[in-house]
Amino acid sequence: MSIEVGSVVEGVVTGITNFGAFVQLPGGKVGLVHISEVADVYVRDVKDFLKEQEQVKVKVLSVDDRGKVGLSIKQLRPPVEQQSEVVRRPPPSEYRRPVRVVNAPSFEDKLSKFLKDSDERLTDLKRHTDSKRGGRGAGRRD
Repeated sequence: MSIEVGSVVEGVVTGITNFGAFVQLPGGKVGLVHISEVADVYVRDVKDFLKEQEQVKVKVLSVDDRGKVGLSIKQLRPPVEQQSEVVRRPPPSEYRRPVRVVNAPSFEDKLSKFLKDSDERLTDLKRHTDSKRGGRGAGRRD
């Protein structure tokens, strides 16, 4: 049986790496299911989805001149949104709380409060620094 692009075949997982899984195809050929073609969700570790010696159905994505065969498992499954066991999350805009503007101080009020607090802190700092220098603000010269 010849392996053609677009065909669906069964194979056996013969090896798992950090970048994908090797699958033994009919006719003795070996193809690679890249980590990005294992599932519709993020795959951190291929071993979470596949086991060695497991029988899998794969779709042939590519066959190059050197005989390398690119395979996909995820293209045979319905997208995640259509699977019934997956719970859909609301869009991020629904996570946000509404902004309350009840009795919010104006910009001018906030600015005047900031300037007042800043002046008080500077005065306290100056007072503290002057007490360390003897209160005169300048050292004595002999």
